[in-house]
Amino acid sequence: MVSEEGATHARNIWKFGRTHCNEMSVNCGPSARNREELGVSVRQKPNCFKEQVTSQRGQQQQGKRRSQQQNECQFDRIKALEPARRIKSEAGVTEIWDENDQQFQCAGVVVMRHTIKQQGLLLPSYSNTPKFIYVDQGRGFHGAAIPGCPETFQSSGQNSRDRRESSEDQQQKDQHQKVRQVREGDVVALPAGVADWFYNNGDSPLVLVQLLDTSNAANQLDQDFRKFFLAGNPQQELQSQRSSNQRGQHEGESRRGQQERYRNLFGGFDERLLAEAFNVDTKLVRRMKNENDNRGIIVQVQHELQVVSPQESREEEEREREHQRRQGGGSNGLEESFCTARLKHNINNPEDADVFNPQAGRLTTVNSLNLPILRHIQLSAQRGVLYPNAMMTPNWNINAHSICYITRGSGRIQIVGDNGQAVFDGQVREGQVITAPQNFAVVKKAGSQGLEWVSFKTNDNAQISQMAGRVSVIRAIPEDVLANAFQISREDARKLKNNRDEVSVFSSSQESRRGRD
Repeated sequence: MVSEEGATHARNIWKFGRTHCNEMSVNCGPSARNREELGVSVRQKPNCFKEQVTSQRGQQQQGKRRSQQQNECQFDRIKALEPARRIKSEAGVTEIWDENDQQFQCAGVVVMRHTIKQQGLLLPSYSNTPKFIYVDQGRGFHGAAIPGCPETFQSSGQNSRDRRESSEDQQQKDQHQKVRQVREGDVVALPAGVADWFYNNGDSPLVLVQLLDTSNAANQLDQDFRKFFLAGNPQQELQSQRSSNQRGQHEGESRRGQQERYRNLFGGFDERLLAEAFNVDTKLVRRMKNENDNRGIIVQVQHELQVVSPQESREEEEREREHQRRQGGGSNGLEESFCTARLKHNINNPEDADVFNPQAGRLTTVNSLNLPILRHIQLSAQRGVLYPNAMMTPNWNINAHSICYITRGSGRIQIVGDNGQAVFDGQVREGQVITAPQNFAVVKKAGSQGLEWVSFKTNDNAQISQMAGRVSVIRAIPEDVLANAFQISREDARKLKNNRDEVSVFSSSQESRRGRD
């Protein structure tokens, strides 16, 4: 069991306040009657005009992000990118997008994707940055080793493997921290420095899209992402290449061209010191170092992984969703402790959509209102589904960068900068990533097969401002102002304001199919 001092420390370093508006907060206008008239469902939210309380930690984190990136967001073009590096392991593949691309340097993030085969284990590791993970496909187990927390899961010791062990071993039942089941549509949030692992116990590949927030205040090293592995021998290509040139200059000519050998953390310690620390013999310590292990960071489990993880029933999931609805996505009034914090939330269920249009699609948001840990790591996410030829309203992100990963289908995206010029205007497809910097205007239109995505946002309570539709900035401006601003008649100004009554996601209108003058 954890010491009282450790538990107190864990509780004290994990505090959550209360905020009152989520990403769709600027879009909370339609009444229930209006929603029925429009055929659009917008989930009821707390009062959008309540005071939003932001923690001092959050302000400091956003301040640091601004100071680090003030010279990184000056660009004329943005590209939709495929992964730049592909690293094979025994039981899977890891792909990393080019962290030196200017859009990622502007947002201060790194994007990678793990594809884990059946019975594959992504080895335990931690990072110098918070991690935000989207389960794009499959199911499996996820474990996080949170410092200072007790091992609350205990095995019964009655399985067949245990019966083969000695009677002494049977008395020593395995205890470990909570193991969570994850499935397609889950997002998993992890603070910097928390070690975690994934295991695929499903019948299809487990695909994890991961965002590392290198500009987060929790990262006090540099803008490189660093993966610290507790087992295996990670491939050198897994480490950041953002500052490789600068490091080469500082390390001198003698280091250039040499292949560094990467090992797990135990590989750098003296064997006798480790043997003393764990109270084991040096032979076992040498096995921990894995010096001749060439399996990579995703390894094949020979027999089914033996962990304790209770099955979550459908009824329990329904109760949790109903509880969140009653709470309005907010806190229950009690401090959520470090050890019991929820780390995952599913954003794939249509019933949980924040905005739904039966002719166009849906949007689902996860932020610090429905997953409070996000207030600590200052990140949020949006899941978008557009039906064929539908579109999402032109909008801009008020307080965050948006890193968009295309999960299904294809479509067209336009991004416009402060000079009124398009920095991106092109087709996107499944597996690509594109960044919409803060305040840059963006519009998405689905192709004939529809368009689906998940957007990672660099604020725990990201907000957008819509440019067209029922709750848009144009709708909020008087007709005379629009008429004079655009040099149009009041009748045309009225059309701009009122011709599109949908919210956020728009069906393909007859006018757009015919083409406008």
